[in-house]
Amino acid sequence: MSEGIRVQKVLSDMGFASRRAAEKLIEEGRVKINGRICVIGQKIDPRKDIISVDGEKVVKEYGKNKRRWYVALNKPRGYVTTMSDELGRKCVTELLGDIDERVYPVGRLDKNSEGLLLLTNDGEFANLMMHPSYHINKTYRVTVDAGLNEEQLIKLASGVEIDGKMTLPAIVTVLVREPQRAVIQMVISEGRNRQIRKMCEAVGLEVLRLKRTAVGGIRLGMLKPGEWRELTSQEVKMLRNQAGQKAEVRK
Repeated sequence: MSEGIRVQKVLSDMGFASRRAAEKLIEEGRVKINGRICVIGQKIDPRKDIISVDGEKVVKEYGKNKRRWYVALNKPRGYVTTMSDELGRKCVTELLGDIDERVYPVGRLDKNSEGLLLLTNDGEFANLMMHPSYHINKTYRVTVDAGLNEEQLIKLASGVEIDGKMTLPAIVTVLVREPQRAVIQMVISEGRNRQIRKMCEAVGLEVLRLKRTAVGGIRLGMLKPGEWRELTSQEVKMLRNQAGQKAEVRK
């Protein structure tokens, strides 16, 4: 099929998943077009072809005007950042019962982490926020199990090797330093899996508590655990601009 739209873009445009998440679903063989497993980059006609994910038909009309949601959630500990969970664990989308559109997390926070999580049904926005070239700063408050020494701080700030690859430089600030624990603020510009925990582990520290307090210029503020609010149009524009600035710097 020479004409058409790539299936991962269709799923993203429909608000079903971010483009990267859609590609992962396709790689896992969970997406079918007209009953046949599709491949990444396959072009389809979203107004004629039938898309299904995990055997369930995606019924949203393509191209139909819909409300765009941009949500800031204070994710509590104990929730996973997935749409559903085969192990029966609580999912963050359960906290968004008042939203009548399917929204999905932008990035991730692991089950034992808490704090600011963005969700949206705008695939282009999600892709911009999560693309490796565009990652904007994320700020974390990290409690570790021992007092810090200067060598550990220098390593965290300059970069450590995790999963065979060095991390980018980080901004590390000591907030509390006691003999049995320390609290630090870490600002990173990447979004690798469990990155903060792995960075701390690499320098001999165990994370006792991990809370994301900001994404770009969006701060957690006074949101209580489990509460959410819509981002303003100015905040959405700010995030888009920050991602664009990052892209310019890294060219």
